[in-house]
Amino acid sequence: MPAIQPFYDLIGVNASQLSQEEKTLLDADLFVHVCNELIEIFRQQNKQYFHFMKFTLEMENAMLESSFIRLIIRDILSTGEYSLQGIACYTATHEDVIQELASGLNTKPSATVLRRTIELHKSVRHDLYCAIKKKIVAEYSSAA
Repeated sequence: MPAIQPFYDLIGVNASQLSQEEKTLLDADLFVHVCNELIEIFRQQNKQYFHFMKFTLEMENAMLESSFIRLIIRDILSTGEYSLQGIACYTATHEDVIQELASGLNTKPSATVLRRTIELHKSVRHDLYCAIKKKIVAEYSSAA
């Protein structure tokens, strides 16, 4: 079963009735929703910093977008379940690249590295993703 199938089930979509193009578009839309929810969680975690630095919403957005992968990696590391080497192994990426992403030297990972890092994040922060999933399902349900 594809990893996205549980989302399809929750939002009431019969994947067998969708074309490959429709599935790809829906998958992309769900991915964007997950990323947006993660950004909002990181925004709340940094709320005091933003207030202290007198950031505007645009400044917050710019910082969160440029630091997105770094924040995810640091959150994975904070669980103690993976090291940078472990993240590199899981994502099939050289450890130096993961180090650059974690330090903020590289803020533009490939789509594959971003997706794999989010998959790993999901495995170590399962409860967080359950809450995100519920929120997305509620949004899809209210849009229907």
